Amino acid sequence: MNLLVVGATGTLGRQVVRRALDEDHQVRCLVRSPRKATFLKEWGAEIVQGNLCVPETLPKALEGIDAVIDVATSRPTDSLSIKQVDWEGKVSLIQAAAAAGIERFIFFSILDAEKFPKVPLMEIKRCTELFLAESGLKYTILRPCGFMQGLIGQYAIPILDGQAVWITGNASPIAYMDTIDIAKFAVRALEVTETENQTFPVVGTRPWSSEEIVGLCERLSGKDAKIARLPLGVLRAIRQIVKFFQWGWNIADRLTFAEVLASGKPLNAQMEEVYQVFGLDPRETTTLEAYMQEYFNRIMKKLKEIDYEKNRAKKKKKTPFKSSS
Repeated sequence: MNLLVVGATGTLGRQVVRRALDEDHQVRCLVRSPRKATFLKEWGAEIVQGNLCVPETLPKALEGIDAVIDVATSRPTDSLSIKQVDWEGKVSLIQAAAAAGIERFIFFSILDAEKFPKVPLMEIKRCTELFLAESGLKYTILRPCGFMQGLIGQYAIPILDGQAVWITGNASPIAYMDTIDIAKFAVRALEVTETENQTFPVVGTRPWSSEEIVGLCERLSGKDAKIARLPLGVLRAIRQIVKFFQWGWNIADRLTFAEVLASGKPLNAQMEEVYQVFGLDPRETTTLEAYMQEYFNRIMKKLKEIDYEKNRAKKKKKTPFKSSS
């Protein structure tokens, strides 16, 4: 199948591309900066320069395409707003896909998006789901709630470096999932007719609280964490401040996501039927314990190698003692 992956350079997008290529699909990637997508070309994907927010670039990218997998989303540091990318850009993409006669459209939303109308990204995702459902396209909506990859920078690295790990008090536990596993569902949906015009949660084996993740990292690294607690009220205050500045609009919108975590309800869903529909084996899904174990094994080995090389270099620099005549 000829696929167009939108958002291919992101954490999840690159795994979708990798999985699709491994399953012998022909993959084209819509990217804003071809220079940043060189690795995708090296993998075997075709690179097309374009932008969701520039609708006239989309028809060419869709030529000869059978299916679209949309993984794109705005980033806090983007010059464009969440509304521009995640709403206006997605509307343009869906309309262009419908006009091009695309057979299948896979869209990534967020778990429980309909429950948080005051959180901008959640409400926009909900509205996009509705727009896609009314577009006439054969669609599948996947709803993850958190990526394991993000936990490395949030927990593992600070603990290894002896830096503070910031935790929001009483935050909701989250069923994080490895993006490699999420990508399996996206690519598999293309082949399973039962997924057409359906919405599915895509979450990990169980929800984890911040304290549980810290404890796991401490055990695997052999180091104690320096925990700094950030009250929800402080996040709300920061949001009120930064939203007065244009450069802070995206950051302010992202900080609103703290309201989701403040609900106290686990971000989780039943996955038994989902695995059955997609024909995937839940036993092959990576657990958070296994993911973190693999990371710490790799990083601790690397640190030992670096330490060994440093000690070896020091020994070579030592000059033998010479007695004076």
